[in-house]
Amino acid sequence: MAAGILDRHGSVAVRTTRDRAVLRAFLERDRLFAAYSLCDLEEREFGRTRWGIATAGDEVLAVGMEYSGPTPQPTFLMGQADGIGALLRDVVHPRVAYVSAASESLPAIARHYRVDPGPPMVRMWVDRAGFQPFPASVERLLPVEVSELNRLYQLGFASWLSSTAVAEGIYFGIRVNGRLVAAAGTHVVSRDARLAVVGNVLTHADHRGRGHAKAVTSAVTAELLRFCDQVVLNVRSDNPPAIAAYRHLGYVEHCRFEERLIRRTGSPLADLTAPIRRLFAQRHAGDPAPAAPVTQAHPIDPPADAGPTEESR
Repeated sequence: MAAGILDRHGSVAVRTTRDRAVLRAFLERDRLFAAYSLCDLEEREFGRTRWGIATAGDEVLAVGMEYSGPTPQPTFLMGQADGIGALLRDVVHPRVAYVSAASESLPAIARHYRVDPGPPMVRMWVDRAGFQPFPASVERLLPVEVSELNRLYQLGFASWLSSTAVAEGIYFGIRVNGRLVAAAGTHVVSRDARLAVVGNVLTHADHRGRGHAKAVTSAVTAELLRFCDQVVLNVRSDNPPAIAAYRHLGYVEHCRFEERLIRRTGSPLADLTAPIRRLFAQRHAGDPAPAAPVTQAHPIDPPADAGPTEESR
């Protein structure tokens, strides 16, 4: 553990930490908002993450996490603004990242980063009591079928879903005449926290408007609720059809937050990320387009894992 660093006012100390008990205790204050990071405390994911905490005396003010891998990678921030600012200055400071944070944290982030614009995200959740399954003919997808998933997601040699991600997660799909036309899966799953995140929901453009996205999301959710207390997902706030589809499954809104591409002020990578930003701006709300090989359990979604793009369900 690195030695603590005091901010310029001497009131906030920041340091790196690998103390999962401390991290879990803080993240559990809002487990639905912190779902990804709670799942990242699992042994399988923890080695791929770097954590920092900001404290004032014995009180933890904020937590920050950055995921390892090719730039840009996910970064999560939670807590008080002064703690977040100190963490970004001294401990958690990726050059380029996709940050997830509360809207009120954006000013603290903007002191150190250029923040790309984007609509707020909606964190939705469901439990066994609220879940309303959508019966349909779906099938569990296996790791050997990952090439079909990648064709559906239109991923190429620069980015792909790995067979490991399918093996460690839960994926369901729908076939029409033997062809995979819709799928949904998981980003992260934690049996310890009894929590999981649904993602990678997509229906082929030729087969939308038939309830396929709702069906595969329902199947994944049902399987997860066999051992999870809550299941969460993200959807863009400007995607009302997707929000409505999830509500039909029993998902309810927990909070709205920001998921933005950020670039460290003065970072030499700023110009290099311009093509990525243009690509994201052109994307439809539900198109999964990870920016790097997806070999970890939760792939990188640009500010959008918006879920189903069907017009009506």
